[in-house]
Amino acid sequence: MTALSQNVTDYPNNNTIFSVWKFKEGADIKPVFERLCALVSNLNHSFVVRIPEGRTSCIMGIGHDAWEKLGLPTPLPKELVNFEPISGEKHMAISTPGDIHFHLRAMNAGICYEMGKDVYDIISPVADCLEEVHGFRYWDGRSILGFVDGTENPIGHERAKFAMVGDEDPEYKGGSYLFVQKYIHDLKAWENLPTAEQEKVFGRYKQSDIEMTDEVKPTNSHSALAGITDAEGNDLKIVRDNLPFSNPSRGEFGTYFICYANTFSTTKRMLENMFLGNPIGNYDRILDFSTAKTGTLFFVPTMDMLDNYSAT
Repeated sequence: MTALSQNVTDYPNNNTIFSVWKFKEGADIKPVFERLCALVSNLNHSFVVRIPEGRTSCIMGIGHDAWEKLGLPTPLPKELVNFEPISGEKHMAISTPGDIHFHLRAMNAGICYEMGKDVYDIISPVADCLEEVHGFRYWDGRSILGFVDGTENPIGHERAKFAMVGDEDPEYKGGSYLFVQKYIHDLKAWENLPTAEQEKVFGRYKQSDIEMTDEVKPTNSHSALAGITDAEGNDLKIVRDNLPFSNPSRGEFGTYFICYANTFSTTKRMLENMFLGNPIGNYDRILDFSTAKTGTLFFVPTMDMLDNYSAT
């Protein structure tokens, strides 16, 4: 039978809460984890009935250390490790801790609030929230920098192909590697760039979202460095679900980068291209205006696996 996956292939929704939690030392986490597994299943089923048009989903990812603390199956998913920093000549993809990640999506912000409150009620006695970011859809799917985000995302059946583990790791088939980074943008510096220069940073035209030709596109543009292939020249992709966030009164403007992939090595290669450069030193120019404040890897088990651990 085919394993039932968590909803990692859905498209970005209008509202999202992202949260990262770390277990407290000495806390009795196993019973709480079992309740969380049951909650994830319950929330996903409940909102299909309550608000079927809401495209609601609750996705839970588990970090390497938490996997071991919880006594989950061994061997672990093949590429589930603690993310190691990637240090370029000028910019760094930092590594930050995280045991559990929740990705809550809905059309209505009130639904995200309700799911977030349900999560908090169960997990807060045994874990501290390290990050909580409230993302929103900006215009026609643009990042806060004004360019459409996720244009190269897989669509249709390719989303499952690139987002879910396959036969290469049969014990975890249907699961997914989840990587997240919280970026803060220097919006003043960005807005001082003429539109033509901004387009060179992205490798796309701002209004139309059309990619520049290879003859025009700079080699250090975001689209040039984020596109990678395998040894046979086939495209390797990840499923991004980024959303912008902002606190204007604090001058905080950012993007929560989140991706699901069938292997973490694909995401890692993209990050190395961005931060180290390809060739080395030819780093992604978007990093001159965007600083990674977090960086954490999780694994998203199938719903079947969560159901096996659910408190009944």
